Amino acid sequence: MSDDKKIIDDFISTLSHEIRTPLTSIKGFAQTINDNYDNLSDEQKKRFLTIIQEQSQRLINLVENVLSVAKLESATPDTVLKEINLKKIVEDTVEIIKVKYKERNFIITTSKNLQTSLSDFDKLQQILVNIIENACKYSPSNTPVKINIKEVKDKNIIEIEDEGGGIEEKYISKLFDKFYRIGNVLTNKNQGSGLGLYIAKNLADKIDAKIDVESSTDKKNHYTKFIIEIPVFDINKIAKRAVENGGV
Repeated sequence: MSDDKKIIDDFISTLSHEIRTPLTSIKGFAQTINDNYDNLSDEQKKRFLTIIQEQSQRLINLVENVLSVAKLESATPDTVLKEINLKKIVEDTVEIIKVKYKERNFIITTSKNLQTSLSDFDKLQQILVNIIENACKYSPSNTPVKINIKEVKDKNIIEIEDEGGGIEEKYISKLFDKFYRIGNVLTNKNQGSGLGLYIAKNLADKIDAKIDVESSTDKKNHYTKFIIEIPVFDINKIAKRAVENGGV
């Protein structure tokens, strides 16, 4: 079996599993409420409705990821570069993620006197959402996710570090492949389609950003760190992109 065919087969298996599980839960709990409404306590009804809501959101996330991939692979240029306040966009993104990961401790540190960044707000925020959620998903809930914003030469850097078990070196180069997930797609306890990091990498390419990964599986020092390099505001780059897109 070719690598491409295996990837597609794994994705179909994953997609089937990811769709079937929430649909089964939604149908089952909705039917339970409908058939036993008068015999259920308010607490039970609330718990079942919460499960239905969570599983519905899971389906929405899956559909959004698939649509994002389709949009990424279209030829339509829709990138809008402008001045970005990195501290604000990181803080805003963390607030979004806290809705899902309420108990998680996020530690944000920012260097003083950062240069203004040049980026596309929506695309950069989607990159951050995908990577920070990935950090939350693959690390213990009682450990922090550390986000450090700093300047290195002519680049601004956002480092997102978790205290999970780490990623073996042989897997790091595959992390951004479409549909790729470490481990068995059907038995992996962490839900997902294998599209989040693929989307992040492709969005980074569109905004002239770069994503690197450092990780250690050492028992005494295990972590994974995503390093996002973002260009600083440069009027010459803006003019060049405008010409490339036919704007001038």
